[in-house]
Amino acid sequence: MSDMRLIVAGAGGRMGRTLIQAITAADGAVVAGAVDAPASAAVGRDAGELAGLGRNGITVTTDVTALLASADALVDFTVPAASVIHAEIVARAGKILVLGTTGFSGENETLIAEAAKRAVVVKAGNFSMGVNLLAALTRRVAATLGEDFDIEIVEMHHNKKIDAPSGTALMLGRAAADGRGVNLAQRSIRGRDGETGARNKGDIGFASLRGGTVVGDHSVIFAGTAERIELTHKAEDRIIFARGAVHAALWARGQRPGLYSMADVLGLGDV
Repeated sequence: MSDMRLIVAGAGGRMGRTLIQAITAADGAVVAGAVDAPASAAVGRDAGELAGLGRNGITVTTDVTALLASADALVDFTVPAASVIHAEIVARAGKILVLGTTGFSGENETLIAEAAKRAVVVKAGNFSMGVNLLAALTRRVAATLGEDFDIEIVEMHHNKKIDAPSGTALMLGRAAADGRGVNLAQRSIRGRDGETGARNKGDIGFASLRGGTVVGDHSVIFAGTAERIELTHKAEDRIIFARGAVHAALWARGQRPGLYSMADVLGLGDV
């Protein structure tokens, strides 16, 4: 089988440059194109140079549609407004979308689900193998311990991150809620401040920290009477997300249209 041809969205950003590095190093995949927003300084530049790899002959453009005509998939870790547009473009072309963007609204999620009826969409709040294993463990522990243990999810990211809680924290929250058989939206508690009163049994709490250059730290705390269990993952380099995204793209080749998760890719079940 020929190498899978991947387009990188947001090629000028930190994650975009890391994706170019990961695809270039991967077996079975090649960088087939690079795109960014019209106002980006990356437009017109060589994608390989942007990624610190030297020239690769791929010029960053703004035209996703034209690039998809000769590519297999788009890998998108950008912003919700752009990702929703990209999802529709990929759906029209019947190609593959690997989507690592976070911070979607309910309306955004609906549009992506509609696009997945016509395209293969692998969407995850985090493409790290370790984080997805953490989500599977969180679901299992939540189901085993029950509501006698309070659940708190703590995450920290760099000071440029624009959404909170992180997509990964929400993924872990959904895993905990699924383990308990409850609706996360109804049991989620965020941003406590002032006299909040005693904690309600069964709530799932979130705390978001921002500072420095932290790539991503996540902890799920199960706090019981006189004991505490903590499950933690610390990301040290964005390359782990990029490698996971490439793995997801290769897995998606040949799949039927639908909305998939990294748990599907890794065979971990629904987390």
